[in-house]
Amino acid sequence: MRQDIIVIGGGIVGLATAIKLAENNPSLKITLLEKENKIAQHQTGNNSGVIHAGVYYKPGSMKALNCRKGYQKLIDFCEKENIKYDFCGKLIVATDKDELPRLENLWIRGIQNGLVDMKKVPGDEIKAYEPHATGIAAIHVPYTGIIDYSDVSKKYAEIFTERFGGQIKLNNKVQKIRINNGVDVETNQDTYSSRILVNTAGLYCDKIAALTQTKLNVRIIPFRGEYHELTEAKSHLGNNLTYPVPDPNFPFLGVHFTRMIDGGVEAGPNAVWAFKREGYKKTSFKCSEFRESLAWPGFRKVIRQYWKMGLGEYYRSYNKAALVKALQKLVPEVQYNDIKSGGAGVRAQACDRTGKLIDDFLISEDKCILNVLNAPSPAATASLAIGETIATRAIAKLSY
Repeated sequence: MRQDIIVIGGGIVGLATAIKLAENNPSLKITLLEKENKIAQHQTGNNSGVIHAGVYYKPGSMKALNCRKGYQKLIDFCEKENIKYDFCGKLIVATDKDELPRLENLWIRGIQNGLVDMKKVPGDEIKAYEPHATGIAAIHVPYTGIIDYSDVSKKYAEIFTERFGGQIKLNNKVQKIRINNGVDVETNQDTYSSRILVNTAGLYCDKIAALTQTKLNVRIIPFRGEYHELTEAKSHLGNNLTYPVPDPNFPFLGVHFTRMIDGGVEAGPNAVWAFKREGYKKTSFKCSEFRESLAWPGFRKVIRQYWKMGLGEYYRSYNKAALVKALQKLVPEVQYNDIKSGGAGVRAQACDRTGKLIDDFLISEDKCILNVLNAPSPAATASLAIGETIATRAIAKLSY
């Protein structure tokens, strides 16, 4: 049966898009294709579970607008569907004077994004929020929360299939796409036809896009974030969420402490180039994907620009003592035996030919295909908002 819309990718953005398509257009025939035997197996199921408030994002950007809008949609959804979450708050801590201007910039950005209940915290009041943290100044962001996005995704899938009659086809890896008065999608299992195709394939979104676009200007570069956890006996060292002031010269936030919804405390992550798109272990390696990343001219420019920081991340990856030293800037009491190895996630980072690491959401489209080519954090928080944005664009194409 010919579908109206096919969505590729069963992560939280794809599922949210499917819900919004079905919710606003109940007569549509919608199928979601996922290559794994379960949904939410990659970026969605391997993140730290933070509900982001929007303090980091450039005012007016897609990330800022969708984060604030999606934040409230997510909370309303969780209340309605009885999904557990906790507004534990986040403390962003400056540990030396050089970080104070950047902390002030975050304050201004947060206020511009509507976070009017943030509080500036003098150094001598930090321990009132995080008893074991230290610093010279901080910002408390009460809006930040924690959740399990796998639980959210399961509920999205349930609503899409059971309430709206959508189809989710698991174990369907897309192999070919043909544009022929619509779109034919060939997988390892079957061939599906639709009027419109939406690509939310995450770590492989550029590969899917390249099946129909010969000159793609971005490439997904995978970065692995490796987490440790505080041991149960030392979990009290992390009260809620404690973050450093991000370094503007590096595209990642830096190591931090995150209390998880199940009660444990993550410490990390570092951020290293992964030699495989779904490479969750240090030993993960796929020659073709390694070569593809290295062959991308934009990524070679990134390596030249960030090689010192990159080596530092690898050093902390293989040297636990170095990671502990970084963590001690925020919580001096943390010792070598207080942390144990945890999980890892791989971030799909879009990089263009000029060496720019794309910071905002990036969606390309033609007559019958939408390709979501960058959906960075806060994509999980913003999923219902960004899903609505994608769905609106897809519906507009149906009338062409």
